[in-house]
Amino acid sequence: MAREPGRERLTESGFPVAPVYGPGDLDDAWDPAEKLGEPGSYPYTRGVYPTMYTGRPWTMRQYAGFGTATESNARYKQLIANGTMGLSVAFDLPTQMGHDSDAPIAAGEVGKVGVAIDSIDDMRVLFGDIPLDKVSTSMTINAPAALLLLMYQLVAEEQGVPADKLTGTIQNDVLKEYIARGTYIFPPKPSLRLIADIFKYCKAEIPRWNTISISGYHMAEAGASPAQEIAFTLADGIEYVRTAVAAGMDVDDFAPRLSFFFVARTTILEEVAKFRAARRIWARVMRDEFGAKNPKSLMLRFHTQTAGVQLTAQQPEINLVRVAVQGLAAVLGGTQSLHTNSFDEAIALPTDKSARLALRTQQVLAYETDVTATVDPFAGSYVVEKLTDEVEAAALALMERVEDLGGAVDAIEHGFQKNEIERSAYTIAQETDSGERVVVGVNRYQLDTEEPYEPLRVDPAIEAQQAARLAALRAERDQEAVDAALSDLRKAASGEDNVLYPMKAALAARATVGEVCDALREIWGTYVPANVF
Repeated sequence: MAREPGRERLTESGFPVAPVYGPGDLDDAWDPAEKLGEPGSYPYTRGVYPTMYTGRPWTMRQYAGFGTATESNARYKQLIANGTMGLSVAFDLPTQMGHDSDAPIAAGEVGKVGVAIDSIDDMRVLFGDIPLDKVSTSMTINAPAALLLLMYQLVAEEQGVPADKLTGTIQNDVLKEYIARGTYIFPPKPSLRLIADIFKYCKAEIPRWNTISISGYHMAEAGASPAQEIAFTLADGIEYVRTAVAAGMDVDDFAPRLSFFFVARTTILEEVAKFRAARRIWARVMRDEFGAKNPKSLMLRFHTQTAGVQLTAQQPEINLVRVAVQGLAAVLGGTQSLHTNSFDEAIALPTDKSARLALRTQQVLAYETDVTATVDPFAGSYVVEKLTDEVEAAALALMERVEDLGGAVDAIEHGFQKNEIERSAYTIAQETDSGERVVVGVNRYQLDTEEPYEPLRVDPAIEAQQAARLAALRAERDQEAVDAALSDLRKAASGEDNVLYPMKAALAARATVGEVCDALREIWGTYVPANVF
């Protein structure tokens, strides 16, 4: 669909698009009862809730975090004041990789792509004066997800908020890190064990928390087509469910808290079809493969972020239009929550004004359009139903190939998903370079001279400030208590006990993110990708 008008039109997944669709384009055996059902009912093609946005709009989240916890806290308060309904935390690379800000490997990266969190001290500042019983918080963190969740719980308890009142999500999806992103720490087997421990811990301690957000977004940003995005994401989801079941959990005890995370591109029709196909596949898998009985276990609930990879540094104001179209695709596809990118994100961190404009985009969609007046507005559209079937069939074929390789982890070790995504990315690059794929402002409708734009920059002094905070923390804390707690953590990691309980004790004693992750590295090792070429 992104190709130049006048040429043969193909979807992002490679299906030909006809100029006109009618009843004859659907399979002769196409059954509305089987393919569609009713909103809020199996197979959930039309949405996971009967009323969808006719009762209330989706949760409006704005992903934010940069520099110090103090700066990010100020941005969160501004977003809440502007009408954000949920917080979404971005962490810097050292935090994502389980390193302290004063570690040599962290040099030059502290606070750059998210907020630096080294200890519970930083977490207290990050959520200072924010009532954690009234906001829903999403944390985009994977390998060290357990640590950040436990620090959040500790801060909430200090506020007097019991853990069973907390709502939010940790991404906690390490398999996609091996496929498309690279911020992994431990090898797959202990990583999956840690995820199972998180499932068990949250069921007992933080029951309203979404324990994982299984992500196709980063695969899409790496170049995955819509069919690849949902195929590899759902295959990862199956692996997580199998891991939890093998650890002794009943599927209906944890599956209702699973959530997903997808991209929304500018190709509205295929994106709507993608979301509908994903719901249908997941409902069938959970019912037929895992025998789930609770309807909530069959529901594919997901967060959407507009496609950062489609934003351009050239004529950045055009991104306002792109983001509006992408956000519309997510809403028409039935997302449960949405982050709309700021128009200047292809250049640097968003300014206060651009972040506010991104939020206002969602508010216009929710309150000034009629897309919230009815459930699944495209249901019965010949083109959307045809595309839904085509995306579903292509995704199922890819999922079968993953299964033939032994499941998601074995397919990762073979490099299957990564190679498929890289081929798709190469095709996109070729089409863009040749002009077959039009990117306004980049290969068509360029300006001779770009207008200057002053982006937000992170102060490099943050690295020294965080190092000073760490030095003070290590001087003030009870080191014997830290050492004892880390010893208990190593013991649990070496055995079969749930590691989150000693991990929480270590963090409460003011052990740092790096120290806790290093203790686990000692026992579990680190992941080294196999050379598959």
